[in-house]
Amino acid sequence: MKIFLADTTATRKLGITLGQSLDAGNVILLEGDLGAGKTTLVQGIGEGLGISDPIVSPTFTLINEYTEGRLPLYHLDLYRLESNEVAALSLETYWEGVEVIPGIVAIEWAERIPYKPDSYLSVRLTYGDERTRQAEITPYNCVISEEIGVLSAFYECVSPNIVFDAKDSSCKCLPDE
Repeated sequence: MKIFLADTTATRKLGITLGQSLDAGNVILLEGDLGAGKTTLVQGIGEGLGISDPIVSPTFTLINEYTEGRLPLYHLDLYRLESNEVAALSLETYWEGVEVIPGIVAIEWAERIPYKPDSYLSVRLTYGDERTRQAEITPYNCVISEEIGVLSAFYECVSPNIVFDAKDSSCKCLPDE
């Protein structure tokens, strides 16, 4: 499913909806260029989980753990790592809940993972025209909750000239160029 987002507020709102509807053990693999909105989406997920701590990109720490919300959020950023370094992290301990309390695992720069979990949501964020973004959400061996399906139906637009504006929860037409 493709969702067109008018701005960072809409990206965050999508994250909030994800955070409110995901279950323990869900893994979100995030891909996209620098500045495409990966961290903004994870901030929204944290807000949807009820996490009040500031959520920042763990580019230099690799993993930030937030345990105060409805479920723990494990936020990983693999930007600085090569595939062989990622393999050494044993990331499966997070999505299998082996050494941690089962929660939501959000991994930025997921294209660097040499192996993937059995089930996950792939979220690819790309730039649109001007300030817009597009999120392409693809489930692998998992079911998208009804809330996300309804959200998708609301956000999904037949044209990239139509975007969701989170300020007033409406779809708007962008002018043709």
